Amino acid sequence: MNRFIVGIFVALSGCMQQAPPLNLGPPKFFIGNPFQSGGEWRYPRTFNQYDVTGLATIIPDGGPAVTADNEAYDPNALAAQSPVLQLPAIVTITNLVNGYAMDVRVNDRGPDNPGRVIAVTPRVAQLLNFPPGGVVEVEVALKGQQTAALDGALGQGPKLTAAPEANIQAQSLAPPGSAQTAGPAQDLTPQEAAGPAVATVPLSGQITVYPPSPGPLFVQIPGFGREGDAFQTMEQQLYGIPAQVVPTFDGSRTLYAVNAGPYHSVEDADAALQQILQRGVTDADIIVR
Repeated sequence: MNRFIVGIFVALSGCMQQAPPLNLGPPKFFIGNPFQSGGEWRYPRTFNQYDVTGLATIIPDGGPAVTADNEAYDPNALAAQSPVLQLPAIVTITNLVNGYAMDVRVNDRGPDNPGRVIAVTPRVAQLLNFPPGGVVEVEVALKGQQTAALDGALGQGPKLTAAPEANIQAQSLAPPGSAQTAGPAQDLTPQEAAGPAVATVPLSGQITVYPPSPGPLFVQIPGFGREGDAFQTMEQQLYGIPAQVVPTFDGSRTLYAVNAGPYHSVEDADAALQQILQRGVTDADIIVR
């Protein structure tokens, strides 16, 4: 009798552990509505140019099984979350601390953390050699032509291709524009190339190593069309916080930003961001300069 009961319990436990299959349709182009994360407002849209610095983090376990563009989440894929980019998009992520750079597919919305410009899968974090704490200074640059081709293909009907089988190579390169030759290549395994499938624009998984270029952190309030408005915000809402007004360029015109800082640790930058958000500024973010 006891054996019979135990047998039923084991069988039921096995059934309970089996997750229902994902009912996924084809990947889709996705923007989404503005949303608030930890007091910071995010405004997703279609970007033709996007090149920002900031702090990256790792996508935590236990998140949604389906990404915002309707793909199965794979922690081993070369994928990432962005709070603002159109989905899907192809970007180059550079770890500014060690110079490691690689192309990644952005297919989900996030991270749910103010002051973080992108979140990557554990596999991307491993290849880019993120520190144990998982937060690191990065540059995120949109690959405009590849992203446009990818999004255009999705608009005409998704076309999925298997991940490439070629080995990944890590090359040590001089800074862009330098005439120095590349260092020796390091072969990685084919399994490190990508997740199980990628749409139209395949990812090679190649890691390029540039000279490290970390910098101090600032909390930036961007996008003022007039310099006087930037100074007014700095004087009224950032009173007592070291800050300066700096010109920026959005690709078509000069804007003005307020930069608070510098800060020389993630903890100090996070604390300053929280202080500024509590003063009613809702579009501040952490950048690297």
